[in-house]
Amino acid sequence: MEEMLKDAMILEANDAFYSAFRQRDYLAMEDLWSRQESVCCYHPGWPGIMGRNEVLDSWYSILVMGDTPDIDITQPTIIRHGTTAMVFCTERLGEVSLIATNTFVVEEGCWRMVHHQAAHLPS
Repeated sequence: MEEMLKDAMILEANDAFYSAFRQRDYLAMEDLWSRQESVCCYHPGWPGIMGRNEVLDSWYSILVMGDTPDIDITQPTIIRHGTTAMVFCTERLGEVSLIATNTFVVEEGCWRMVHHQAAHLPS
């Protein structure tokens, strides 16, 4: 039961990430990212972004300044190694499909994001 609860908590963190994205909620997005660990992000077509401030600046550009598309996810799959978990899923933005990896660590009793990467799937 404890394993299922942990998996449920990981999926809740992943869902919170996509909810913040859909709702264009920068403060919720900011709250999801680790404050203690190194973080990085690879948006489709962007160079890699390292560091919490830089990653959050990129999300500010997307969520507040940009035109955020509707996004749905399918097939979330968890791989966990102790206090680190990766969620692999497919992001659907209209007719475009992306493969995404979201990595979380346990921090202050919560799963916090340390990495997001999304890339286009072949047609």
